[in-house]
Amino acid sequence: MLLDFEKPLVELEERIEQIRKIASETDVDVSDEIRQLEARSSQLRQEIFSRLSPSQRLQLARHPQRPSTLDYIQAMTDEWLELHGDRGGSDDPALIGGVARLGGRPVVMLGHQKGRDTKDNVRRNFGMASPGGYRKAMRLMEHANRFGMPIVTFIDTPGAWAGIEAEHLGQGEAIAYNLREMFSLDVPIVCTVIGEGGSGGALGIGVGDRIMMFEHAVYTVATPEACAAILWKDAAKGPQAAEALKITAEDLKNLGILDRLLPEPSGGVHSAPVEAAEILKRALLEEIEVLSALSPEQRRELRYEKFRQIGVFLEGESARSSGSD
Repeated sequence: MLLDFEKPLVELEERIEQIRKIASETDVDVSDEIRQLEARSSQLRQEIFSRLSPSQRLQLARHPQRPSTLDYIQAMTDEWLELHGDRGGSDDPALIGGVARLGGRPVVMLGHQKGRDTKDNVRRNFGMASPGGYRKAMRLMEHANRFGMPIVTFIDTPGAWAGIEAEHLGQGEAIAYNLREMFSLDVPIVCTVIGEGGSGGALGIGVGDRIMMFEHAVYTVATPEACAAILWKDAAKGPQAAEALKITAEDLKNLGILDRLLPEPSGGVHSAPVEAAEILKRALLEEIEVLSALSPEQRRELRYEKFRQIGVFLEGESARSSGSD
């Protein structure tokens, strides 16, 4: 899949390949020209990906070739055993998890899982988890807590499944239960937004000691299209909503919601998935090591204080000061 803003870069790379092919067929030395074009290609890539708009970052976050939860798990871990079922009769393929060994340390990993093609996306409901998925996630997190294993979550969903059946099965209760219980867990919790973090569907596995995001991932209370449809009755105004919602990793870092911004390889994680997995693995090991040095009580207190600070605005302080005068 080729995104609009990538076209100039792809055209230049195709030109380089054509010159290489002609040179090999005619035995003409064009190494100097190729070096110049490659340098220009590298510069153009840097220029394009350093000034992306929020809506363009959203396109990257939704890129069908962007690495998924299972891609990262398989690339990073020494061992991996997927566990199934919520012990209530459901095994949601949109939210997967299991036991793994990361850098020699046993951990529990779980996350949203999108499909690679239409058939797989339908089976996994495009990464939109059902109540059973969030109950499975909580079962795995309780397992991690019982055996003292750090929890690693990967967030990549447009939102929780919003169907009528999901409401019948208790979608809101399942997510609310996870929010409450994750605050009480003793073990380290590191949450990473690897693609699209949408609404309560993301928060259902998003209460952590440390919140990380890839550079071109997004995290939002609602998709820009849904926001535009609600505010302006026009989903086409999604780019305008994306600007206003402050959905990018840089925005969220500035707002104090994000703890760590993970740089992406030039061209996005889908252009160099192995390199992206190495970046994520190093960050996870560093964060787990720091958090493991704290006591369970310290971690719970820090987790609580972190989320209590979200939504505190300077305007409120100014208003109270003015009132006291």
